[in-house]
Amino acid sequence: MSRFAALLFLFPVPVLAAEQVVHTDPIAPVILGVTWILSMAIVGRFVARRFHQPAVVGELLMGIVLGHVGYLAGGDMVTLLREVPQVFDLMSGMGTAATFDGETAAALNRVLNQPDGGVMLQVAHSVDVFSRYGVIFLLFLVGLESSGEEMRHVGAESARVAVIGVVAPFLLGVLTIQLLTPDLSANTQMFVAATLGATSVGITARVLRELNKEKSREGHIILGAAVMDDILGLIVLAVVSGIVVSGEFALGQVVWHIFLSLAFLGGAIALGPHVLKYAIRFLGRLDLVEAKMFTSFLFVMILAWIANLAGLATIVGAFTAGLILHDSYFHDVFDPEKHVTIRDLIQPLEVVFVPIFFVLMGIQVKLEKLADPQILLLGGGLIIAAIIGKIVAGIGAGKGARRLAIGFGMMPRGEVGLIFASIGKVLGVMSDTLFSAIVIMVIVTTLLAPGLLKWSMNRPAGGSGNAAAK
Repeated sequence: MSRFAALLFLFPVPVLAAEQVVHTDPIAPVILGVTWILSMAIVGRFVARRFHQPAVVGELLMGIVLGHVGYLAGGDMVTLLREVPQVFDLMSGMGTAATFDGETAAALNRVLNQPDGGVMLQVAHSVDVFSRYGVIFLLFLVGLESSGEEMRHVGAESARVAVIGVVAPFLLGVLTIQLLTPDLSANTQMFVAATLGATSVGITARVLRELNKEKSREGHIILGAAVMDDILGLIVLAVVSGIVVSGEFALGQVVWHIFLSLAFLGGAIALGPHVLKYAIRFLGRLDLVEAKMFTSFLFVMILAWIANLAGLATIVGAFTAGLILHDSYFHDVFDPEKHVTIRDLIQPLEVVFVPIFFVLMGIQVKLEKLADPQILLLGGGLIIAAIIGKIVAGIGAGKGARRLAIGFGMMPRGEVGLIFASIGKVLGVMSDTLFSAIVIMVIVTTLLAPGLLKWSMNRPAGGSGNAAAK
């Protein structure tokens, strides 16, 4: 039996166990549920690697398959996980039962009103919480790789590419929605457009490393633009989220939320180092691993909490924590010869929790909602807008650069686009249909980008294709 077949053989085991075993320890069902989700993520990652695709695509697709097969089979846990945000909104008094259609409402009533309905809800809540931790750790590591020092030294070409790469997809997204579904609210239009502006440069960086082109001019421009792209994208997200939460769309509100975002970033970058130095001296009696782990974990969580307190998304605080924190802060207190990096310590948490997020997002995709021809047209329009918007970003590069390659390098939305979409779903501005269309856009752009980037980077710099790009 091949490794792949062995993994698929294990697919139904946790589901059957969840329905047949009576647990005396209340935490046992949570352990089983989370382990089940993570196991499916491993299968998805294995398949993706087998076909030389990004892990996020495999985890998403596994979630989509799991969600549809489980739902059609009447699986209680999958039925509940598909509706996690709306269920908790309803229970907290922030949502209404009208959110669910008749079939979904009947399925949820069946699950929640059975004897172990409370246990199912507990497991679903735990999976949701773990997935949110995963997003925080992921954005922290993204910030850790995009240091403030790099931000100060990002070139003019990279800055232009980043600005165009955020603005062009946003405008094209709004235009596409206005043309195809003008009845959507302004808040929904802005959130979808903001999602189109996201970039996941990790996939591009991997392709550049495979081609040994990360030190090329195009590689420098793409990776430099990614630094500013992350900042701009999160500011756009913060502004749009703030407008949605406040319920107002006015120039004054937009300016206020931009100011709030910049003030948070500026204040955190200015005060954060002083707080860190004091905290590290206080923890100086601990082992280096303990000091780095405690400092990193507490710093990212506190900034995520403060960002939420300021009306921003928690991921803004997590990303900012990554921008500020680096290993050199510990050199004055601990032996700098000890090579234990913050990334080495935090990455295991990301490796465990982030796949849970992607599988959960896949489970919440409802392909049956895309059966409407108008929705299919909108989904196709969003994919085209997402692709063109990033290709246009290549214009920001100067003469002599492979502008088309730079545009393709900025194309994959990956985990960042998915995080934006999930926040829109939680805030209630993105329906199941729109969310599913956005996930399809994320998958398409993420799958297309590596091949197109390899093709464009391997073309002669002086060839007709490059001349056309100029």
